[in-house]
Amino acid sequence: MTVLRNSLFAVTITLAAPTLGAAQSVLQINSSLPEGSFAHVFLLEYEKQLEAATDGGIDVQIFMSNTLGSEEDVLQGLGLGTHHASLSASAIAQINTRTAIFDLPYLFEDRAAVKAFAASPAGDMLREGFDGSGMVLAAMWDNGFRQITNNVRPIVVPADLEGLKIRTPTSRQRVEMFNTLGANATPLSFGEVYSALDQGVIDGQENPAQVVDSAKLFEVQGYMSLSNHVYLPTFLVFGEPYLATLDPALKEAAMTVAAGVADWTFEWGETTDAEVIAALSDKLAVNEIDFAAFQAASAPLYESATFVDVIGAEMIAATRSSLGIN
Repeated sequence: MTVLRNSLFAVTITLAAPTLGAAQSVLQINSSLPEGSFAHVFLLEYEKQLEAATDGGIDVQIFMSNTLGSEEDVLQGLGLGTHHASLSASAIAQINTRTAIFDLPYLFEDRAAVKAFAASPAGDMLREGFDGSGMVLAAMWDNGFRQITNNVRPIVVPADLEGLKIRTPTSRQRVEMFNTLGANATPLSFGEVYSALDQGVIDGQENPAQVVDSAKLFEVQGYMSLSNHVYLPTFLVFGEPYLATLDPALKEAAMTVAAGVADWTFEWGETTDAEVIAALSDKLAVNEIDFAAFQAASAPLYESATFVDVIGAEMIAATRSSLGIN
């Protein structure tokens, strides 16, 4: 028996079903990030826990670096039944616009705030935003606060971004954010980032420190500014056609273990962030930013139609309420 609290994170797992191993099912999970990244670490933990919980009834197969196709194609394939699952971040907003709530800058102060959001009615609204998409949100896992790197200068105040070509995901919200802050936002798929930086097509990019490390972006960047401008989780999503092929006990296990791994990813992320930033300081110049200056410069985005019309005023209001923000 599995007991689920009304949260994307908190679960108590007491699965003990040796009969689950009677018929093995394959679960293929795609990620755009490379082997050795935090996403890979999380998926390996999920693989270990799920295969143990199902007594080998589910064979988890992990495909990193978009081995199964582009992230957008895989997400589309979830609803079509051609793919099983994906661990995605920014690209999810193309499917569920409510997830763009994480594109509002300086909204989440720390991981505790993200957990409070997930356990609130706002978290329920976000999950319900997948209804009709052909996919189901199993859990939100850690990803971390995003930092700015570039090859030109340290970024301390928004004016330091003036004229810099900063790669963003293909998200209108992230593009508007960086344009508002003074940069020349340049959307690119993640797979193109390293070569674009190496060739000087772009000056910088923004990602969690763990991505800067695992993707070796420090090889082609000189500065990392600890901007913490947005917190973006990773979303583990399953295709509804795939889930329909599973025995009910296996389906329950796949969903329950995913939610149970969430807290583990947050604890791992908290510790690893500090360790990675310390290690990166030996490979590129790391600096703090003027938080108040960036927060003030970002204020107009909370009223921007690009955010409000996409996320929904109700979603924004529910999120601010869940975080105690007036």
